[in-house]
Amino acid sequence: MSKSVKRAGISLAAVGILVAATAGCQSGGDSKKAAEVPKKAAPQSSAKDARTALQAAYKKTSAAKSAKVTLKMSMPAGAAGAAGAGAGDMVMSGVQSWDPAAMDMTMSGSAFAQAGKDAPDKIRMVQLDNVMYMDMGTAVSQHMDGKHWMKMDLGALAPAGGGGAASSQSLTGGAEKQDPAQQLAVLTDSPSLKHLGSEQIDGAPAEHYKGTLTLDEMAASNQALDGMSAQDRQKLLDTAKQSGIKGYDTELWINKDGYPVQMNLGIATPQGKITMNAHYSDYGAKVAVKAPPAAETFDMAEMMKSAGAGAGTGGDA
Repeated sequence: MSKSVKRAGISLAAVGILVAATAGCQSGGDSKKAAEVPKKAAPQSSAKDARTALQAAYKKTSAAKSAKVTLKMSMPAGAAGAAGAGAGDMVMSGVQSWDPAAMDMTMSGSAFAQAGKDAPDKIRMVQLDNVMYMDMGTAVSQHMDGKHWMKMDLGALAPAGGGGAASSQSLTGGAEKQDPAQQLAVLTDSPSLKHLGSEQIDGAPAEHYKGTLTLDEMAASNQALDGMSAQDRQKLLDTAKQSGIKGYDTELWINKDGYPVQMNLGIATPQGKITMNAHYSDYGAKVAVKAPPAAETFDMAEMMKSAGAGAGTGGDA
């Protein structure tokens, strides 16, 4: 493998892992927008009433199967595991479905600056089940025999990098199950769930709810971890705890039609706070996703395997 291709592979891996981590966190809204809205008097509804409201919203959201989404993510330097890695902001916008799992989104943001000079300013990303395809642009295609779509089989990436099931789950974040319905289901189990009142979102009234979950509580209720063995699940939790993460806060707003229109998620880390804010609209929107032509696609997992083999032999063709 040539040095230029190896350098490209390192940059692509950085982009890919960043993208996978973001896609695996499909939750969150615009916290600034919500903060600017004056709140009404504190509600008198009980935690039981709040759970009932979220359960009803879960049923409607699950049945809708899709929506348009704008996701904003901010990550402090070092929170992704290495100083500076993934630091910055990222915005994703497009359509997402969760039955079946698919998405077609455009991504941009300062976080891509960590991926090298060949990384594009914007990336179109499509997902079919557990496979993502990213249009990496002209600069990258020059290193890849003219191919500009990078394929990321999320289940294959961690094994290619030497990880196990827990590593794979950490990378993918259970991307196929991370949707607004799943987040509603998880938040319903929060022992601190409360109704904070009514606010204006998108010029219309919406009910505001908030809850906090520890890592153990999240693991107990998150379906995205159901396929893991007890050992791998515990390993994943231990890794998160060792990094200083104790849990996360979630806020959501449900409109008069019973759908979540905004979700804010915050994770406190020793490096600073990770925030993921998502805005949802057009529930039931059509999501027509097709995989790009094979002739225009290169496989990131295969590239990582080849790079590892080349490093092992010390060869640079």
